[in-house]
Amino acid sequence: MDIINTIGRRKTSIARVYVKPGNGAIVINDRELKTYFPSEILQITVRQALTLTKLEGNYDVTVNVEGGGNKGQAEAIRLGIARALVNINNDNRPALRKEGLLTRDSRMVERKKPGRRKARRKFQFSKR
Repeated sequence: MDIINTIGRRKTSIARVYVKPGNGAIVINDRELKTYFPSEILQITVRQALTLTKLEGNYDVTVNVEGGGNKGQAEAIRLGIARALVNINNDNRPALRKEGLLTRDSRMVERKKPGRRKARRKFQFSKR
């Protein structure tokens, strides 16, 4: 089996994920998982698809991620890994689907409108 290439998106983050057989190393933008995401919660989020399918030590994951913040990037990586695991073995699909890991979360920040302070927030009204 060669390298599986998938993409994951969340908010404005885009993660290109490359999965190949190995010993469980996860490298994000040429940095180790623990140095890229110091937060334990985000590390668990990234590993969630591998842990759920009990394949945590079987594959090496290399990721190029850009845009967005920490949480958006972690969830984009999670989606990319989940899609790769389905490409590797279609039997992983029901378990990942049940946990909602194959669904693209399409919520984005609403754009700012002219004449408003934010997307919907108006400027403060002054009676006098």
